Order: sequence, then C-alpha cells, then structure tokens
Amino acid sequence: MHFEDSSSVTLLFKFWDVHGPAGMVLSVVVVLLLTVFYELLKVWKAGLDEAPVSRPTPPSSTESLGSSSPLESSPSEASLTPLDRTSAPEKSWLMHTLQTCVHVVQVTLGYLLMLCVMSYNVWIFLAVIVGSLIGYFLAFPLLGKF
Repeated sequence: MHFEDSSSVTLLFKFWDVHGPAGMVLSVVVVLLLTVFYELLKVWKAGLDEAPVSRPTPPSSTESLGSSSPLESSPSEASLTPLDRTSAPEKSWLMHTLQTCVHVVQVTLGYLLMLCVMSYNVWIFLAVIVGSLIGYFLAFPLLGKF
C-alpha cells in the first residue's frame, strides 16, 4: 500500500464515496472538523477526570498551628454541620457516567479517524494532521481552565 493523491476515495462507508475535487474538498473539511472535535474532546475528558469532587474542606494550617486558646483550636460551628451525603454518590455516579460516555465517543471517533487515514489518501491524511494541529492549538489554553 502507498499514499495516493487522487480525488477518488471511499471513506468509512460505501455511501461516503468521493469522486471529484469538490467532493474531496468537502470530505477534507469534514475530516478536519472531526479531528478538531476529537482534540477538544480529549481536553474536555482530561478536565472531567480532574473535576473536583465535593468534599468537606479541612481546616487551614494557620488555624491549627500556633493557636493557644482552646476556643481557637476547637472546630467552628460551620464545620459541625452535617454533610449532605445523599447527593455526593449521585453526583459521583453521574460524573462517572458522563466520563464513560465521553470516553466511548472519543475512542469511536479516534478509530474512525484512523480508518480515514488508512484510506491512504494524501489529502485525508493531511486533513487529520492539520485538524489535530488546529484542535490542539485551540484546546491547549482551555486545559488550564478545567
């Protein structure tokens, strides 16, 4: 097998049969956008993996260090309030379900893009490479915001 630069190719399914330059340009744009979406999805998944779980905040180190009064070292009234433990497992389950769905979409899209590259068409290959470049360039600044 070797890469070809023709404007005729069948991508993924029989109905995505490209014949001619206009179809190839449209297919390149679609594959490029799918690759950009794949890169954005990877960043979103990384943000979901690092999403903070609602946990009680521990007392700050300045409160426990150097406090000489028994009142200062005792827990505050706010820390003695009961925790809402019913919503935490539900949120955790919902977050895990969302992460699972995002993972399945990411893996499926990754394999579809790999199959597009395995059509051995130069233009489709370049669309995946450029889409990955654009997607990473757009998504990288978002990585720190999650």
